Amino acid sequence: MASLHPFNSGFQWADHSGPFRAVSQEQARSYDERGYFVMERTLAPDLVDRLVAVIDPMEAKQEDALRRLKDGTFFIARADEITFTTHLVVRAPLLASFTRSPLFADLCSDLIGPDVRLYWDQAVYKKPDTHAVFPWHQDNGYAFVLPQQYLTCWIALTDATEQNGCPWVVPGLHRQGTLAHRYTDIGYVCLSDPPEAVAVPVERGSIVVFSSLTPHSTGPNLTEQVRKAYIVQFAPDGAYVVQEDGHGGLMNTAADAPDRQYVVLQSGDRTPS
Repeated sequence: MASLHPFNSGFQWADHSGPFRAVSQEQARSYDERGYFVMERTLAPDLVDRLVAVIDPMEAKQEDALRRLKDGTFFIARADEITFTTHLVVRAPLLASFTRSPLFADLCSDLIGPDVRLYWDQAVYKKPDTHAVFPWHQDNGYAFVLPQQYLTCWIALTDATEQNGCPWVVPGLHRQGTLAHRYTDIGYVCLSDPPEAVAVPVERGSIVVFSSLTPHSTGPNLTEQVRKAYIVQFAPDGAYVVQEDGHGGLMNTAADAPDRQYVVLQSGDRTPS
């Protein structure tokens, strides 16, 4: 058994029994048992085109800023290899509206509960001829959120294949809660070459839906095209981040920044854009 995160105590996975607004019984069962499912070709091609048209210029500015740094890196982003362009909803009304759409409201109702906020959004572009993997981690290993069980939607803006860096997941480990992570120069790591890993290639416009607790990775991009993804995460209203306070104790920070962690579902009803 993998080691648990030091803040992970008494965790129990909560299964989902419906009734469901967006997911099928089979998808809910896969989410509970395997930690993920795929929504194939969910977004219309013209919507994906509009998302890419909004995201590309912001990502280009992020890439340019990385190139200006002495070693071309910032945290886990690396110029000409992989970029993480965050909090796009603050700058792009289309993305703010998109994250409040009925699709996500219904997913959140099915998999989180009646009161939900956007927790995080970011574009992740993996550039051509990038041989490094993005290492095995859980989203809750980067910032320890309570409740631990929140939702990640990995949206393919281009086809994601085993050749260009599609997601890989380890089914079942999400039910243990957050695992211990160690920091490396390419990201936090909770596992090393797990033999039970499963590739999840998806077509453009598809969404890989997985738990914040599902260990996942992405492979290298060995093609000549950029692999583009937009990732949106949702957490229960009232969720907070637990951190060490530097004095031997812990501090809690509410995940409710009004400009980017807005309510998307209130008492089961979608909030207006």
